[in-house]
Amino acid sequence: MDRPVSASVVALRCRTSDRTPGGVRGVDALAARLARLLGVEARLIGSPGDGRAASWEDDLRDSRGCLLEAGGQVDDALTAGDFPVLLASDCSICMTTLPTVLRHRPETRIVWLDAHGDFNTPATTTSGFLGGMCLAAACGRWDAGLGVDGPIDPARVVMTGVRDLEGGERVELERAGVGTAAPEALPGALEDEAIFVHLDLDVLDPSVLPAQFPAPDGLSSEGLRDLLAELAEGSRVVGLEITAFEAPEDEDERDRLAAMIESVVEPLL
Repeated sequence: MDRPVSASVVALRCRTSDRTPGGVRGVDALAARLARLLGVEARLIGSPGDGRAASWEDDLRDSRGCLLEAGGQVDDALTAGDFPVLLASDCSICMTTLPTVLRHRPETRIVWLDAHGDFNTPATTTSGFLGGMCLAAACGRWDAGLGVDGPIDPARVVMTGVRDLEGGERVELERAGVGTAAPEALPGALEDEAIFVHLDLDVLDPSVLPAQFPAPDGLSSEGLRDLLAELAEGSRVVGLEITAFEAPEDEDERDRLAAMIESVVEPLL
């Protein structure tokens, strides 16, 4: 597989659209493990904010600096020829990270592993959650006003594991032409292609990993590990972002879950 020989592990601790404190706990727990696995020192960016339910307009305004930092960290890694590993509380970071990846590597396909499509717009959202609108913004379905590269071509995105969509969101996905693939078909569909993996951990079944927005019928940990191993074997992985590890307060349980996640993603690293 054609990939850089060094890695950059970045823990984005600043608030984007976090609604609980569990996401930042998860970022910290995974950063330590993945940095140790890769033999590098994790870069910690920002300080945790208060988890709160806010409108997408407020979150977009308040987290602008954090969102731009996410894209900047990916830009720095790819410019240096490193393999970016970015950890964040929720998926809002993709508004800046994905356009950055495509600017550096225009041939890259985006693998979207998530229980949710995150493809609402201000016109379709029923929750007002910025994290549920971010991929649509990255694909130019609405203007988040971040002034970054893009929009990305929705046809460069392929979704697997998405199973919780709102009605208007489903229509947006169909109109945009975002691709979908069953987990067993994904590696073959992306064979020999450059890919950037967006992994929202709620793609796992909530019986395996508790989630802030749980959706039943997700992947098992073994199934996700096998899928990532097949992608690593057959595709050229150029980077990885991991979101939504809703880590519990209990330290022992948090460590157990973090170890499980490390085992799942190890094939990509």
